[in-house]
Amino acid sequence: MYFYGTFPEDFMWGVSTSAYQIEGGWDADGKGPSIWDTFTHVPGNINNNDTGDIACDSYNKVEEDLYLLRALGVKNYRFSLSWPRIFPNGRNNSINSHGVDYYNRLINGLVARNITPMVTLYHWDLPQALQDIGGWENSTLIELFDSFADFCFQTFGDRVKFWLTFNEPHVVAWVGYGIGIFPPNVNDPGDAPYRVAHTLLKAHARVYHTYDRKYRPSQGGIISLSLNVDWAEPKTPSDPRDIEAADRYMQFLLGWFAHPIFKNGDYPDVMKWTVGNRSELQNLPSSRLPVFTAEEREYIRGTADVFCFNTYTSKIVTHTTTRLRPFSYEYDQEISVTVDSSWPSSALAEHRAVAWGMRRLLNWIKEEYENPPIYITENGVGIKTKSDVDDNARIFYYKTYIDEALKAYKLDGVNLRGYVAWSFMDDFEWLSGYDPRFGLHQVDFDNPNRPRTPKRSAVYYSEIIRNNGIPLPRDDGFLYGEFPKNFFWSVATAAYQVRN
Repeated sequence: MYFYGTFPEDFMWGVSTSAYQIEGGWDADGKGPSIWDTFTHVPGNINNNDTGDIACDSYNKVEEDLYLLRALGVKNYRFSLSWPRIFPNGRNNSINSHGVDYYNRLINGLVARNITPMVTLYHWDLPQALQDIGGWENSTLIELFDSFADFCFQTFGDRVKFWLTFNEPHVVAWVGYGIGIFPPNVNDPGDAPYRVAHTLLKAHARVYHTYDRKYRPSQGGIISLSLNVDWAEPKTPSDPRDIEAADRYMQFLLGWFAHPIFKNGDYPDVMKWTVGNRSELQNLPSSRLPVFTAEEREYIRGTADVFCFNTYTSKIVTHTTTRLRPFSYEYDQEISVTVDSSWPSSALAEHRAVAWGMRRLLNWIKEEYENPPIYITENGVGIKTKSDVDDNARIFYYKTYIDEALKAYKLDGVNLRGYVAWSFMDDFEWLSGYDPRFGLHQVDFDNPNRPRTPKRSAVYYSEIIRNNGIPLPRDDGFLYGEFPKNFFWSVATAAYQVRN
């Protein structure tokens, strides 16, 4: 049933973007190329051969974006820093003052408008110069990422109090190095994703400890990372095998990174057993899943102050038994599940809308990780259309998903602290280009000035923020009172209905 209520007074309402998806200015003022610049410049890689060369042109439209953020009434704005815009060659011997000035203008503008900057250090746009030395398969990047983060803490940390190291490291590892459809296009699902994830976890922990040791005492901020997860619903809830399969799916998707950080510094047991067992059946000398030393486990454990995640949809999961093919590492086969996302929804939607999955997901995180402070750092829906200013479907998505989050907070005791909508405006959506629109503001990509137009969903979301949730409308509330003293109370009959 629809639930009415409000969130706590200090609840953080926000919107989210990332550097490559909105900034443009791909080579402006000394910026170096990123792996996404390189990838999108190859014809055929992106739908309609779109690129992020101009995108929303936010690099040149800081004041306009700040005005729209103020109009929305958000309490925080989540954006990412472009590593190659600040360090064109990925290293701190190539600091680009123009890039630093750009982010200073943005951060100062946010603070002046009482909007909290929520800053992601890495949202997939690795400097091409660092990919040229092996990218995240090269453990040298742990040190280089720490150097970049250290510079950002030192430069912006007096005003930025909410840091995220990585956005969706699972996507970096699996989509970039497993199935290889994102840059750097490494198709090695058996080994590379596990090696890369190992490096990403070490890099995250290194940056966390750098902030904790050098900057937290004076700056007083918090630091975490944004993980991606879809709720996994057992196809047959009464079948223990489907329940186990759904949980296994969650552990491989979310637990892969959350378990080491929020539990014991190590991978989930089911992940270690599954990958180890399959590695043994394939006559490999050791598990394809790397092993942390006791010292590394202690170093990684607890390296997040809050739990942040991105979610868009839900999946139906069922247990399956597949005959092992010696060197086949399809993700679903690896964890012995079948995944189906055929929920009924609008044919226009890029993601299937399954609002009740939000509440179940929040409760799963609550139980699995002992109810940490939680921030939803991305949630939204993409619609494939040229124009969707009158976006009732998106309003319905936000209304139902936020309401399920409200139920989790009010009824289930989930320690939910903030909700960040994806996205602030229509943007470059990776392989899909500019076709699916996720924005609260429409961007005219055919116009060189990239004008923004608030959609109906922007007005609706601003009302949610102003009301701090979904309070019961006054006219819908139960009304207590009395009629006038001479009010005539009676009962009625009709002859035919009561005669013998």
